[in-house]
Amino acid sequence: MSITIAETLRVQNPATGETIAELAVAREVEVARAVERARAAQAEWQSWSFDKRSRVFYRLRDLVLDHSERMAEIVMAETGKPRAEVYGNELFYVCDALGFWARRAPKYLKAEKIRPHLFKTKKVLSLYEPIGVIGIISPWNFPLVLGFGEAIPALMAGNAVVVKPSELTPLSVLFMAGLMPQAGFPGDLFQVVVGPAGTGEHLVDHADMIAFTGSVETGKRVLQRAAARLVPVSLELGGKDPMIVLKDANLERAANACVWGALMNSGQVCTSIERVYVEEPVHDEFVRRVLEKVQKLRQAPPEQDAELGSMTSAEQVKKVEAQVAEAIRAGASVLTGGRRQDRAGLFFEPTVLVGVHHGMSVMKEETFGPVIPIMKVKDAAEAVRLANDSRYGLDGSVFTRDGKKAMALAKQIHAGSVCINDGLINFVVLNAPMGGRRESGLGRRHGAEGIRKYCHQKTIVIDRLGLNAEFNWFPSSPEKTAWLRRGLRLLFRSGWKNKLRALAARPVS
Repeated sequence: MSITIAETLRVQNPATGETIAELAVAREVEVARAVERARAAQAEWQSWSFDKRSRVFYRLRDLVLDHSERMAEIVMAETGKPRAEVYGNELFYVCDALGFWARRAPKYLKAEKIRPHLFKTKKVLSLYEPIGVIGIISPWNFPLVLGFGEAIPALMAGNAVVVKPSELTPLSVLFMAGLMPQAGFPGDLFQVVVGPAGTGEHLVDHADMIAFTGSVETGKRVLQRAAARLVPVSLELGGKDPMIVLKDANLERAANACVWGALMNSGQVCTSIERVYVEEPVHDEFVRRVLEKVQKLRQAPPEQDAELGSMTSAEQVKKVEAQVAEAIRAGASVLTGGRRQDRAGLFFEPTVLVGVHHGMSVMKEETFGPVIPIMKVKDAAEAVRLANDSRYGLDGSVFTRDGKKAMALAKQIHAGSVCINDGLINFVVLNAPMGGRRESGLGRRHGAEGIRKYCHQKTIVIDRLGLNAEFNWFPSSPEKTAWLRRGLRLLFRSGWKNKLRALAARPVS
């Protein structure tokens, strides 16, 4: 049966503006059918053992390696990021995650025996069962990591997955979907529906759970829409992640971490370093080192293998331009960069700003671009206060040679994760839970929490003795009530154990 498609979607190369694909937009009927097919496939997949699932995961990893160059070309074309970043971030993460979840899922989802604290005649088990069809709505900055990578634990838990990738970058996930049947995955277990925001809304209306990564505003709309059906939601939203550099820090390492952590993927990372607080005695030297390193970076189309490629979203470029312009009007100084490159494509120069303050949006709102605003502070206490002056709470970093002080500051920062003398690394430590506070989201990815969120938790209580009746069952009687009253006091009266010991120690008269 042929389906008439009323709308198509053009995918453009952000580094050149060239149209590289034209795809049919999934309407509500197509999204609903995709979920129905996924639900049928999930029934078979759920019956597979962890060992059987892991074997197709490993075969898929081999296929990713076999097709890595083609996949790199696709990611480069739709995102504008350099080849090194595709291999070092996107492909590395997917390959690592396929093996990690294949190995760890049986441990994380193993039935847990619970020992009742009172009812010793009962056996209790806690089980994890797949939810069903997981709808993933993924952003454009890491189409493989956040589109397919988030699907890996959901699949290993026994679910089916339907992904609605960003309309800017759907090709990477579509290519991955094409590899999965070759690895042995059941047909329709993993599907991709392409389209703008409306397609994502349809997915929220039909899937059994939604995992969303994107902006705060869109995340709130997803949560509200899912609430109408009471389906669970996981949200990873924005970040305005602070970096604190104390006067005793290894400035060379701190400067290198700052430049990479702020500018990797042209700053389009949820855990990018987006604001830097430096103690006054080392501020100028730190700025000098950062500036020197930034000015050595090359920025070019992906095929030229420079350190920085283009940005991916034209709307995001406008936002970065607006924030930088506002900061300049408010008194900030641009030490390097500060404008779009005079060439085709979405290239914004790597930018270093000083003289910034919290009255500027570049220090308050997510930038998601290649901008490093650096602010001088008098001491660590001021740095922490400013770091916590945010509606976000995703990530942060502290640089100091004093390990004790670093840990104390890390505990004071209001964020889901904090790196000490490092940056961004927490995202690739797959056995460590990662997520945000405040408006940075709900739920965690990675670690046990990262796969258990895709499960219903079921408790089973089993009687061990097989008596005809329990003491508290019907019928009631005054004698039984009296026993229950005495038992209540015996169990819960403060200090009853000491009283029992005292009674037991008294001499018999």
